Amino acid sequence: MTQLFHPAALSLCLFSICGFAQTAFAQLADKTVQADVIVYGGTSGAVIAAVQAKKMGHSAVIVCPDKHLGGLSSGGLGWTDTGNKAVIGGLSREFYHRVWKHYNNEDAWTWQSREEYGNKGQGNAAIDGQQRTMWIFEPHVAEQVFDDFVRDYKIPVYRDQWLDRADGVVKRDGRIESIQMLSGFKLKGRCFIDATYEGDLMAAAGVDYHVGRESTEQYDEKWNGVQTGVLHHGHHFGVLKTKISPYKIPGDANSGLLPRISPDPPGEFGSADHRVQAYCFRMCLTNDPKNRVAFPKPEGYDASQYELLLRVLDAGWREGFRKFDPIPNHKTDTNNHGPFSTDNIGFNYDYPEASYERRQEIIREHEVYQQGLMYFLANDPRVPDDVRTKFSQWGLAADEFRDNGNWPHQLYIREARRMVGEYVMTENELLKKRPTPQSIGMGSYTMDSHNVQRYVTPEGYVQNEGDIGVRTNGPYEIAFGSVLPKKDQCSNLVVPVCVSSSHIAFGSIRMEPVFMILGQSAATAACMALDEDIAVQDVDYEKLRKRLEAEGQVLEYAHKSSTGGGGGVAAKTLDGIVVDNQQATLAGYWLTSTSSGNWVGQNYLHDDNTSDGKATARFETKLKPGRYEVRLAYSHNPNRASNVPVTITHAGGTKTVTVNQKKVPAIDELLMSLGEYEFSADAPAAVTITNQDTNGHVIVDAVQWIAK
Repeated sequence: MTQLFHPAALSLCLFSICGFAQTAFAQLADKTVQADVIVYGGTSGAVIAAVQAKKMGHSAVIVCPDKHLGGLSSGGLGWTDTGNKAVIGGLSREFYHRVWKHYNNEDAWTWQSREEYGNKGQGNAAIDGQQRTMWIFEPHVAEQVFDDFVRDYKIPVYRDQWLDRADGVVKRDGRIESIQMLSGFKLKGRCFIDATYEGDLMAAAGVDYHVGRESTEQYDEKWNGVQTGVLHHGHHFGVLKTKISPYKIPGDANSGLLPRISPDPPGEFGSADHRVQAYCFRMCLTNDPKNRVAFPKPEGYDASQYELLLRVLDAGWREGFRKFDPIPNHKTDTNNHGPFSTDNIGFNYDYPEASYERRQEIIREHEVYQQGLMYFLANDPRVPDDVRTKFSQWGLAADEFRDNGNWPHQLYIREARRMVGEYVMTENELLKKRPTPQSIGMGSYTMDSHNVQRYVTPEGYVQNEGDIGVRTNGPYEIAFGSVLPKKDQCSNLVVPVCVSSSHIAFGSIRMEPVFMILGQSAATAACMALDEDIAVQDVDYEKLRKRLEAEGQVLEYAHKSSTGGGGGVAAKTLDGIVVDNQQATLAGYWLTSTSSGNWVGQNYLHDDNTSDGKATARFETKLKPGRYEVRLAYSHNPNRASNVPVTITHAGGTKTVTVNQKKVPAIDELLMSLGEYEFSADAPAAVTITNQDTNGHVIVDAVQWIAK
């Protein structure tokens, strides 16, 4: 974007390496530390990775540019984006258990009683057993938990240390031998973990990576690339009663654009680009007068930067408090919401690969923008009275981020570099359109990309682009190969944060609990590689899986029936070849459900009793030549159809069988046999289900082929 960088921000002092870390540099210059596992980064995933290495009997150190451990988890993101909490296990779950233990103490409730806050964000004891959890917390509480982790496991932490990205990585025969900081501090290790949000060590080690959005064609995805015209979440100008002109004089293109609108065309729908989703700070705010600090007027404040917001407010928009999510002690985790909000759209494109100095400029620009935004809303007389009055009652929490003017110390880096490793996670794995190999953990949150650009439509109005929110329809597995570089590029590095993933898949994987899950799994693989003196890519997956499950990691998941007495059965536990509904080719109207009976995988589908003949599901696979028994899985119930037409495509042609889905399936109350058939290698094996003239709900779940 041209013309967007606020001129005042350019005049700010540049980041000075000498001034920024002078004390630490003097103490560690020319010092060398050696450990089995070197973790670079101070994120939540970094801490958990180091803890796991120590648990497995290896020496580990953390070295990071950060002064505070925990990344976003301690940097303001206290309203945890979890998805299905049942798939959060291991040390990640222990983190939230330790948070629960903190708030179970009356001394934790400084500005608010426990009774007033209630049980928000607390896990269910019946589900958690003794491992009670709390998923909502204050920033300083999270930081204390991470500090307790490194203290309990006696992990040395070297803070405020910045990797020499040009010359600091020494490799020999495809392995990293040592890394050096700009201070001269050197660390030698047998295995390395890059757990930064930026992927600096990964990049400096010569590992392939990607920045920006891939095209829809690259990985056969629907939700990647430029997404003009797709309006999700309400973070766009289409939510307003009137269309908004982007020009200084409304309707007059010759008057020039308002600030923070790009003059560039958005790009062709579905095409790749260099842009990354917007960043912001997750502010910790309070309206408690005893703990409130008025919104500061930042140096470089320019009220003209918010002219577009005035037009949004004048159009009647009043959702400014929608994402003031309440955390304990009368505080909030405040996130972006709406067409013009805390997301600083278009000002971060060069951040992933920028120099430290340039990154500091970008961070400062985000501070000025967001602090200025809050000051503007609370003080500018042009802001409607009802909005200004409410915002003026809020401010920064005085007991948070005390060494940084009560402002978060971590910018929300929603995405930066993403490795292109042994296996690339895409929306196809998250949506279960194809199976994920070698699970090392699970995610379940919506595929969530914030806006990427703000542009002028062909009709002459302002619009945002890139905001996507697509449900994954339940938890999904994350592949071992997604944390591994290609073996010929580096054989002793694992990357649990900047994982090998497409842009849109990363939109779900990027959640903090998942980074902790992957941090533990990556460290486990690293330590197993050290124990056997092999490359991380050569770790035996079955041994890894056994160890991860013993450590409490959840590697696969099946729902339980909401009415009891049934639930999901993992496809991996069934014989033969199984194709689940999430790999089926669907047409027409289908709904997901887990309400009754048994089923394969995470859910089953039903046609809502439409019986219109338009709903079809085709299960297809390739088989070695031979004879197979074909079985159909369905969840039985009295409201099901008794005349479901099921067509088997085999070597001799097709055969249609009528299935009564009211009846309990004869095989384990899950499957029924459709007969035995011959199949050849040159033709696909398929089973097709339709709802043509059916007399009840038609169920689509899974098909199984068993060689005879």
